[in-house]
Amino acid sequence: MASLNEKIRLYLGREVDFTQDVCLQDDGDGVVYIKEWNVEEAQPTEEQLNALESEATTSENNENVVATRIKLYGTTAEQLEYIVENGVSAFITKQTQIKTDNPKS
Repeated sequence: MASLNEKIRLYLGREVDFTQDVCLQDDGDGVVYIKEWNVEEAQPTEEQLNALESEATTSENNENVVATRIKLYGTTAEQLEYIVENGVSAFITKQTQIKTDNPKS
């Protein structure tokens, strides 16, 4: 299940400041809801947010894949060292394999 944060970000079509623009709350029961809505756009209905579930899940999954890829690529210094030691072709092969092993949705 996608996070409410991601659904709101998709609804608004931009990044959101969740400390000022939109304040979420969880009363300890695990149900997160919109406590304050401080943006120009109309606050979405539950139905509007639910309609974004699939897109939000895909977006969150892709963010996780990108984070995994970045970790596996290594730092810029590590990548340069790999190129110097193994050549550009080997580097491209390695990067391609990382993408193949960690595909986006």
